[in-house]
Amino acid sequence: MSESLKLHKDQPERDLGTRYESTYHQGSLSSVSRQSYTAYVSSHGHKALETKKKQKKLTAVSKKEKRSYLAVDKEDEVIGYVVPVFRSSHLATRDLMETQEEVKEEGVGYVVMRNLFPKETDFKMKTVKKTRETSMRESAERLTLSKKLHEKQEFQKKMNPDSLTHPPEFMVKPRGQTVFEGKSVTLHCTVAGWPKPRIAWYKNNVVIDAKGHPEKYFTESQYNMHSLEIKNCSFSDTAEYRISALNVKGESSAFAPIIVKRFKEEEEVSDRPHGFSLEYGVTFNTTIIDKFDVSFGREGETMSLGCTVIVYPTVKRYQPEIVWYRDGRYDHVTTCVVLSPSKWVHMHWSGERATLTLVHLNKEDEGLYTLRVNTKSGFDSHSAYVFVRDADVEQDGVPVAPLDVRCHDANKDYVVVTWKQPAVEGSSPITGYVIDRLEVGTHHWTQCNDTPVKYARFPVTGLIEGRTYTFRVRALNNAGVSRPSRASDPVVAMDPSDRARLRAGPSAPWTGMIKFTEEDPTVFPKAFCLVICSVGVIPGQPTDLAVTEATKSYVVLSWKPPVQRGHEGVMYYIEKCMVGTDSWQRVNTGMPVKSPRFALFDLAEGKSYNFRVRSCNSAGVGEPSEETGATTVGDRLDLPPTPGPVVPIKNTATSVVVCWGASKEVKNLVGYYIEVSVGNSGVWLPCNNKPVKGSRFVCHGLNAEDKCVFRVKAVNAAGYSGSSAESEPCVVQACIGVSGCVLPPTGVTLLESVRDYMVLGWQAPAKTGGADIRGYYLDYRKVKDGVTSKWHELNIQAVTGTSYKVTDLKENEFYQFQVRAFNQAGISEASAPTGSLECKEWTVALPGPPHGLSVQEVRKDSLVLLWEPPTFDGRSPVTGYYVDFKEETGKWRCVQERSTKHTYMKISGLQEGVSYRLRVHAKNLAGVGVPSKPTESILAETRPGTNEIVVDVDDDGVISLIFECSDLKEDSQFVWSKNYKAFTDSSRLTIQTAGGKSRAIFNDPSLDDLGIYSCVVTNTDGVSASYTLTEEALKRLLDISHDHQFPIIPFASEMAIELQEKGRVRFWAEVAKFTSNCQVEYVFNDNIVQQGQKYTMNFNKTTGIIEMFMDSLEVNDEGTFTFNLVDGKAKGRTSLVLIGDEFAELQKKSEFERAEWVRRQGPHFVEYLGFEVTPECDVYLKCKVGNIKPATEIIWFKDGIEIEEDDEDAKKIAKADEVLTFDIGKLVIKSEKAERKKKPASEESPSKPKISKKDAGVYEVKLKDERGKDQTLLNLTDAANSSTELKVMSTEHGIILYSFVVHYFEDLRVGWLHKESKISHSDRVQCGVTGEQLWLKINEPTEKDKGKYALDVFDGKAGVKRVLDLSGQVWEEAFEEFKRLKAAAIAERNRARVVGGLPDVVTIQEGKSLNLTGNVWGDPVPEVSWMKNEKPLVSDEHYSLKFEAGKFASITIAAVTNADSGKYALVVKNKYGTEASEFTVSVYKPEDEAEKK
Repeated sequence: MSESLKLHKDQPERDLGTRYESTYHQGSLSSVSRQSYTAYVSSHGHKALETKKKQKKLTAVSKKEKRSYLAVDKEDEVIGYVVPVFRSSHLATRDLMETQEEVKEEGVGYVVMRNLFPKETDFKMKTVKKTRETSMRESAERLTLSKKLHEKQEFQKKMNPDSLTHPPEFMVKPRGQTVFEGKSVTLHCTVAGWPKPRIAWYKNNVVIDAKGHPEKYFTESQYNMHSLEIKNCSFSDTAEYRISALNVKGESSAFAPIIVKRFKEEEEVSDRPHGFSLEYGVTFNTTIIDKFDVSFGREGETMSLGCTVIVYPTVKRYQPEIVWYRDGRYDHVTTCVVLSPSKWVHMHWSGERATLTLVHLNKEDEGLYTLRVNTKSGFDSHSAYVFVRDADVEQDGVPVAPLDVRCHDANKDYVVVTWKQPAVEGSSPITGYVIDRLEVGTHHWTQCNDTPVKYARFPVTGLIEGRTYTFRVRALNNAGVSRPSRASDPVVAMDPSDRARLRAGPSAPWTGMIKFTEEDPTVFPKAFCLVICSVGVIPGQPTDLAVTEATKSYVVLSWKPPVQRGHEGVMYYIEKCMVGTDSWQRVNTGMPVKSPRFALFDLAEGKSYNFRVRSCNSAGVGEPSEETGATTVGDRLDLPPTPGPVVPIKNTATSVVVCWGASKEVKNLVGYYIEVSVGNSGVWLPCNNKPVKGSRFVCHGLNAEDKCVFRVKAVNAAGYSGSSAESEPCVVQACIGVSGCVLPPTGVTLLESVRDYMVLGWQAPAKTGGADIRGYYLDYRKVKDGVTSKWHELNIQAVTGTSYKVTDLKENEFYQFQVRAFNQAGISEASAPTGSLECKEWTVALPGPPHGLSVQEVRKDSLVLLWEPPTFDGRSPVTGYYVDFKEETGKWRCVQERSTKHTYMKISGLQEGVSYRLRVHAKNLAGVGVPSKPTESILAETRPGTNEIVVDVDDDGVISLIFECSDLKEDSQFVWSKNYKAFTDSSRLTIQTAGGKSRAIFNDPSLDDLGIYSCVVTNTDGVSASYTLTEEALKRLLDISHDHQFPIIPFASEMAIELQEKGRVRFWAEVAKFTSNCQVEYVFNDNIVQQGQKYTMNFNKTTGIIEMFMDSLEVNDEGTFTFNLVDGKAKGRTSLVLIGDEFAELQKKSEFERAEWVRRQGPHFVEYLGFEVTPECDVYLKCKVGNIKPATEIIWFKDGIEIEEDDEDAKKIAKADEVLTFDIGKLVIKSEKAERKKKPASEESPSKPKISKKDAGVYEVKLKDERGKDQTLLNLTDAANSSTELKVMSTEHGIILYSFVVHYFEDLRVGWLHKESKISHSDRVQCGVTGEQLWLKINEPTEKDKGKYALDVFDGKAGVKRVLDLSGQVWEEAFEEFKRLKAAAIAERNRARVVGGLPDVVTIQEGKSLNLTGNVWGDPVPEVSWMKNEKPLVSDEHYSLKFEAGKFASITIAAVTNADSGKYALVVKNKYGTEASEFTVSVYKPEDEAEKK
């Protein structure tokens, strides 16, 4: 028992030693570990050492076997170790050198442990007799060793002059680099420190074994300068590289990222990373065929993608590397994901075909898939998009499942779950999300949140440490719950440091897995030990407490564990306190949390809180941490702003490229969803089911010729943004044709020939397949004796122009040439070969042909032709050009009589729909040269949707030219030019292009800007336009610009004046256009007037009327009145000048109106005294009075004599309803007088006295009482002078001249004269009197009726003559009005009308026949039609429609039914008008009528 007990006691000591050695191997710290081990043995293993010493004394072993390499002091305390010294010096030297090499090749920790705990070795003494040669060699070796030791000491003194230890320090840090695949890259750095630091290189925190992979890595260290060379870089070498330097004073690291870039076709690099493979001695060529295309799948289905890969030549036991990527591009390291085999992804490579199978598709699988084939000579790749549509929902209206569920920040009992919102919300917006968890190994899903959360992020708490979980998410709306998302990857609830240690595996040397700290020097002097706190120590305060997330639903806290933790684990209590109070409440009273993360729920929204954390263990609860700042419960993340305008661009027959403006100032953007609506359906469908980043997306799967509208919405964790504005409709059509659609160039012409070179020119293809021509390739072949050789390439780099100089030719030899064009769609066929061209120097005097003919701005009657000057000018420079044109089958004709010096010309006068060809001649002093090659046939037409350049002057006065193109392609560009030449002075114009609109802005318009401005849209079928800016147009635009820069507020009515009651003066004006910020300043004679006793102002901003009132005008009010308006930068002014006679007259009127008002305050005349003639020819003097009292005196006067009550005239006076009348007598007309003379006196009936001359006189009426007085007067003594001027009036019968007199009596003589001759009465010319009107009627006037007309009026005492000149404009206006009225009268008489016969309502019994006839009139005979309920009727078996004798229109309805009820109309129409006579037919059943009764 005692021996067993002793063994049990020794076992923990051995375990401690073993555990320390294992831990030491993991830590790999050399000198520090040495001291730590010494301290550990000193404190814990002293008894064990004493026991071992006793055992050693009792053991009978030889001294050699008892050798120990531990260094002890006098008290047998272990203080270090010693290196055994062997007898042979060369062995010691070799051992030292091997040790140095091993330090480089192996981990320092391993070397230290090997030296610290060496295996016991048997040493046997052996005597060897040395020769002289051996002794001399050993002596030389000792001298070499001493020299090396001396050099090392000198180097150490130089590197460490102060003989102190220094931590590692990077004097020069490695720099990150970007390199192409296949290249090598080297990282350099310089490290200082003493003792000399040990160096290790890491790739993504994994140590680099350069010795194990010499073909890939090479490391070098010389004089504190260290380097790492990475050979033949591949894509997998993209990583973050770290160099770690360590000595006894500590560790330091430096980082450098290496990005390996893959070659892209559009990049120009000097040496592409493809080429000869030294390893296999060949160059591998890779071809991918049978490529997978854009694919569509549905959730739950299985999809396979595959390509056939051909690698030539074939090498045994060599296979290319097949790599699959998803999302982004394989050459964008930050976005693409390298796929690896998994539960959902299967890969297969048969040696010829690469296949990727996606099992049970989910929306997470949507994206751009790329197959990359890597060989020793380079790589090739193919990409296509995979779309995954949502599975059918189980219930209509519910949202689809969320996607991309991930776990973050996992800890012992806490994890953050994030996801992405789905593209389809269902019939109503998503109201929240539900998170479920599943413990791995079980089959029951548990809901994590009681209340749905709106954020796509949720902290899950209450996990059990050490267990593994997966999560899924469901979406909710008013219609229900969606299907669950795909489950997340499993995550373990554990401390992040433990997880990191598990993932890291064997750690790199000298990278601190074990932490060391200095302890109390009184207990452990000058030593280090492990940080192991004693049991029973209360933990300290947590640090760095912060609020990492805050939403309406929860708040997440994070902190760092306390430094003083104790031997056991630490847990935490969280406390909260509402701001403004001192009451701290513990949140998790029941169970402390283990993770340094915690989510607090059930906080009051809008309230502010402070938080703090306490650590606890079995020893107790520690002090609280520092408080967080005041945190208000609410969402910190806003919804993303609405994306900008959406622009769809045609792509293929089944796809459209959609571009949009990115959301501005958006936080944590997840991506965008694009939606499409076909036609006017109003149904929006998602184009992508996985959010995409960027502002461009290709929407596939559309139907050709569909008219689609697109919109975009952004997504972040807070939710969806509003949908963008809908795009313009876009028809799904292919914008770029296949290579066969690119026509070859035409018109290959020899432009110049010299001894050893020729210049060729050609015309661009008429059809480019929808993409711009990027260049041309030329071929040539020799011709000898009619025999042609093979075609050879002329140029390796493409020619961008339409001419090329072919050099290095042989004189007097014949050649043929052909040209090919290429663009994005491909390379065209070759043009027709030229004839055999001899290479010899031209000696002719005439110029060569122009070349490069092109046509722009083709319209139905004009076009613009452009060309380039000839390469060969002849013996003198070119002085001008002639342009010829012809119809398709016509003859050539010259366009202009004189030559033009320009290289462009606008040809007008074309016939629409006719095809034309054009050519150009150049001329010099010697004459006109040969013509150019003619253009292709050009059809004169204006294509639908053709726009012209529009001149615009904006509100700031900026003048610009605007050109819009509705047929814009993806790569289209607007190219502006002046006088059909590229801009040379960019300071004159600024070009701005957005979407399908381009604007050329004049920076400083002047005469230098005059010219022709044209705009061509590339990658279209000749979309172009031009605008000629002339001096007159520029002046007009500058005036408009000035008006916009200094805008004037328009007035609908300028300032006017009116008199109101009491003589009040009103100044007013009406503003036509203004804003609510418009202000008015009232000015009189340059002085601002204010509201007060004299002035009253008002500005009605509803009607725009400005008013200023003055109660009266005084002498000092003469001057200028002004309204000054200011509305932003717009100004307006209106004035009225009141001076001189105008002011005096207005003042007089004002005083009069005021006097009138005063007059009306007492008894007054509402209507002044006048006369009235009744139909019975009774003449009354009449006036109307107002404000009369019973006490008011009313007095009549005749010729100044008051009419008394007893006078005879007093009987003629009457008063009724404030109307005063005076019955003068009866007016007798001459015709009546003549008839009266024929009657006997006995037959005459008594009547009123007749008006005679004695009734003439001046009549006056006066009103008077205590309030005031008033009077009115009428002069009846001068009837002739009372006549008015002659006036003209037109009627349908002719022209009437007329005049009015105040009163007419029978003795008044009237005579009419025409051209000083008396007018006799006739049927055509008549004159007469009607009441007080004297008139002359001219029926059916002619030119003879022109001239002067006079009216003589004589009353027996005096006479007057009124004259009117009926000629000139007076005659023209009167005669035109007569003709108009006559035509209108004729039209009214002859227009079509229904004159009768039809009732308004017809009620008839069902089954009977109905016959109605309407009487019709019209000349000519009208057209007749019948309508029922506003729809025309046609005669048939049921309806019989007749029109007889041009007068009678009838309708007969046989056996009427209830369907015949309705509103009918007879419509008649002729050239003078249309009329409809409506009536209603009501059909009833006899039984219905009986029931009503």
